[in-house]
Amino acid sequence: MSRESYKTALIVGTGSGLSASLTRLLSRQGMRVAVAARDTDKLKPLLEETGAAAFAADASDAQAVAGLFDAVQQRIGDPDVVIFNASARLRGPLADLNPAEVQRVLAVSAFGGFLVGQQAAKRMLAKKRGAILFTGASASVKGYARSAPFAMGKFALRGLAQSMARELSPQGIHVAHVVIDGQIREAGREDPPAKPDSTLDPDAIAQSYLDLLRQPRSAWSWEIELRPWVETF
Repeated sequence: MSRESYKTALIVGTGSGLSASLTRLLSRQGMRVAVAARDTDKLKPLLEETGAAAFAADASDAQAVAGLFDAVQQRIGDPDVVIFNASARLRGPLADLNPAEVQRVLAVSAFGGFLVGQQAAKRMLAKKRGAILFTGASASVKGYARSAPFAMGKFALRGLAQSMARELSPQGIHVAHVVIDGQIREAGREDPPAKPDSTLDPDAIAQSYLDLLRQPRSAWSWEIELRPWVETF
């Protein structure tokens, strides 16, 4: 990986899909991995498989996020890699949306990204090294009808990542945003025989994250887009 091998990672917003694939892959690379979610009970099989450490935390709560980083530091050390994978969705006609629910979506997807990114940066700046990766979506670059809150959150997260990359990259911290432009494959839902590989394999996405972490600093990407071969632009 760039300059020195990263040794510790924190994945915020962990579930059974992409985050689980990232946990497995980074663990196989010899990294100590911490995972955070509101409900950690669902992560027990993943923890048994990978040996990752689990922490319960609300990514939209400033005190909880600060406490999360303190707890991770005490358990495995300050993370060299932080991946923000938390998000919230709310669909419906614009005129019918509940403002309180919209606020909740933005608190998780955008404000949560800021809180996690800020805590990661504070610790990495002292060492002048590290990587902070943000998971985006198609909605990061194009808003869909009846999905305004999700687009608002993801657009904001992309702007945060770009701003952080411009500020922190010259200080040795690799910040990148990954646009997942398509549906991520889920267990029990196979691709149609007529369209194999028409959804994004979470293991393949995880490999792209690892490739980002391995980029030499003379050619860092601040953003990449991933889509299956059948996905239109």
